Amino acid sequence: MVLNYVWIAFFIIAFAVALFKCVFEGNTAIFSELVTALMDSSKTGFEIAIGLTGLMTFWLGLMQVGQQAGVIQALARLVSPFFTKLFPEVPANHPAMGAMIMNFAANMLGLDNAATPLGLKAMQELQSLNPNKETASNAQIMFLVINTAGLTLIPISIMMYRKELGAANPADVFIPILLITLVAATLSIIITAWVQRISLWHRSVVLTFVGIFGGAAGLVWYFSTLSESALNTQSALISGAVLMSIITLFVAAGAIKRINVYEAFIDGAKEGFQTAIGVVPYLVAVLVAVAVFRASGALNVLTDTLAYLLSACGVNTDFVPALPTAFMKPLSGSGARGLMLETMKTYGADSFVGKAVCVVQGSTDTTFYILAVYFGAAKIKNTRHALSCGLIADAIGILGAVLLAYFFFH
Repeated sequence: MVLNYVWIAFFIIAFAVALFKCVFEGNTAIFSELVTALMDSSKTGFEIAIGLTGLMTFWLGLMQVGQQAGVIQALARLVSPFFTKLFPEVPANHPAMGAMIMNFAANMLGLDNAATPLGLKAMQELQSLNPNKETASNAQIMFLVINTAGLTLIPISIMMYRKELGAANPADVFIPILLITLVAATLSIIITAWVQRISLWHRSVVLTFVGIFGGAAGLVWYFSTLSESALNTQSALISGAVLMSIITLFVAAGAIKRINVYEAFIDGAKEGFQTAIGVVPYLVAVLVAVAVFRASGALNVLTDTLAYLLSACGVNTDFVPALPTAFMKPLSGSGARGLMLETMKTYGADSFVGKAVCVVQGSTDTTFYILAVYFGAAKIKNTRHALSCGLIADAIGILGAVLLAYFFFH
């Protein structure tokens, strides 16, 4: 229901801003621009879904191999002491556990292309446990919120963009992005658990959080000892090696268990094709609303208004050029990426704003996109507190990103 109101608001606000520009600024082309944005985003939504079809086909085929080989069940048992506390509705040996683990691992390594298919698979597995098929369960909401927190250990794509735009040290944003995503994810879990009345005061949960932060500290220390070129090389190497190791492990385990790996892959791949096609309406709906909102200039109005208010309060506004990316990130990942690149080109990759916008880009994930695609695939209509908790995660990430950017780079 909340998503319905937000979707309506985007169109009404976009029309109001466009009407103002047409009447008071004489911009007679604004409505044509809105129609063009609507058409282009509809096409983009379908193209993304088609591209997702191949990824879904591969990853769900591989998941089927891993499940028949027993690898998914082994991973689920390994993390069950922690996950069963966060997801008390999910049995320790349920396939949803393994799918969620794979999704979180892909996100942490910055492998977006792998994370989305695995996330859709996890949401469908959680839906099989959901007693009310049209209403999001607590487990589905917790899973979505963790995704929207955008926990990333190695922001490979952002470092690659910085390198392409001439940054002296493309990896200089690595530590602040790691820190803010860890903090945002942890606080988001705590807030969602409080809403769902889940107690996190368990030995396994506390030790897991200690281990995660300890491992992150070790990762920061290790990468801080490397040169710029070594850091870029090893971060890409680690992500690629982990990904290929997982694929090889699944296939090898299937061979050892003497299952028909090829047939198992085909069975899972068929499900992937159907899932990808099923998300097209939800994906198009979100992208069209975001495109119209942006093309109307409503996003710029929001940014300019906030900049004026902050300036009037005596707040340093050097970070303001990064705000369009911050506001766009919960709405559209590709839109936020475009704004990030545009900001770095305008101000320079090594400027304060150029670095700050990268930290902002890496601090959160696309809440509305994830909500629409993941819940759309499971045919969830009542999202309950998913959107509010997801936006809280975004707010924590964006605010923390700005503060850390000032601390590290200003």
